[in-house]
Amino acid sequence: MRKIVRYEFDPANPPPLTEAQNAEIAALRARPESDVDTSDIPELTEKFWQNAVPNPYFKPIKQQLTLRLDSDLVAWFKRREPDGRGYQSAINKALREYVAKQERKTG
Repeated sequence: MRKIVRYEFDPANPPPLTEAQNAEIAALRARPESDVDTSDIPELTEKFWQNAVPNPYFKPIKQQLTLRLDSDLVAWFKRREPDGRGYQSAINKALREYVAKQERKTG
């Protein structure tokens, strides 16, 4: 019988590095940029980024917080979701669209 082993990784609180890992990182930091061989990596030009699309698998890390909203706004979002579920995601989506619109104006 095989035993299932599960590991959890918290990117905000990574495990400490070993002395050997720290020494390797220090040695790499000490090297000048001119020592890095990029001959097998093409330069990325603006033309490359013109067709770039966001990663469809990227999911931002959610942050739990307490937020006071007007009750009529909450009721409005709840009415538009089946069984009133998913209204928080709908509020998040609306805020994200608002932020994107504001950035287009200022950017």
